[in-house]
Amino acid sequence: MSKDWYTHFHPDEHAFADKATDWIERAARQHDVKRTDFLDPRQAVILTALANREPDVALHLNGGYPQAERKRAILSPDYRDPSDESPGIQVLSVTSGDDKFLALDHGDYMGAILGLGIKRDKIGDIHVLESGCHCLVAEEIADFIRLNLQQVHRVHVMTELLPLDRLQTTAVEFEEMNLSVASLRLDGIVSDVCRLSRAKAVIPIKAGRCRVNWKVEEDPSKPLKEGDVVSLQGFGRFKVLEVEGVTKKGRMRLKVGRYK
Repeated sequence: MSKDWYTHFHPDEHAFADKATDWIERAARQHDVKRTDFLDPRQAVILTALANREPDVALHLNGGYPQAERKRAILSPDYRDPSDESPGIQVLSVTSGDDKFLALDHGDYMGAILGLGIKRDKIGDIHVLESGCHCLVAEEIADFIRLNLQQVHRVHVMTELLPLDRLQTTAVEFEEMNLSVASLRLDGIVSDVCRLSRAKAVIPIKAGRCRVNWKVEEDPSKPLKEGDVVSLQGFGRFKVLEVEGVTKKGRMRLKVGRYK
C-alpha cells in the first residue's frame, strides 16, 4: 500500500492497515486464501477499502448471521468465490441451573471468556438470552472454551457447541435518553450522556479514548449525526437514535440510546 493512503487512517489504525495489505498481496500474488479473526466494523471498512483497490482479490465478510456486528473476513484470489469457504464460526451455548444465572450480562460472559486467556479477536457477537447465552466464537478455539469455561461471575455453567443454524439472537437494547443540547458537537453530547462536565469530557477525547463509528476521534468539536455510535473508554457506548429538531430557544433536541 502506498504510504499516501496512511493519511486516510488514524495512526492507531496503521498497524492493522499494514496487516490487511499483506493479506491482500498474498491473495493476489501468492494465491493464498486468508480467513481473518473477527473484525470490528471499522476494521471491516478499512479492509474492504484496501481490497477494492486490488482487482485480483475477492473479499467476503461473515459474522455468523446477517446482522452481525463483528465479522470474519475471507480473502481469496479473484477466480475463487470466498463465500464458498467456511467462515470458521461456531455457536457456544452457555446455560446454568443457578438462579443467579438470570442476572448475568454481556460483560460477565465476555470477562469470563477473556479470563481464559482468549484474545478478543477470537470472539464475535454475544447474545444474552433468557435461557442463557449464545456466543459466536472462532472454531479453532471453540473446543478449548467449551472445556474450560466452567463459571461466569461465580456462577457455575454448562457449555455446548452448536452449529450456526441453531444460533439464537437478541435485539440490541437501549436505555433511551432525551437531550437538549446547544449543538451536535461530540464533547457536548458526551458530556450529557456520560454525566461529565464539558471540560472533563474533552480530556479523554483528546487523549484518543473516544471512538465514533469505531474510529478514533480526537476532535471534541466533531459534529455527530443520526446513527452515529460513540464509545468512550470506561463509560460504555451510545447511539444517536434521532435528531428531533430545534427548540424555540435554538437548542437541538435529540434522542440517544445507551447500550445495555
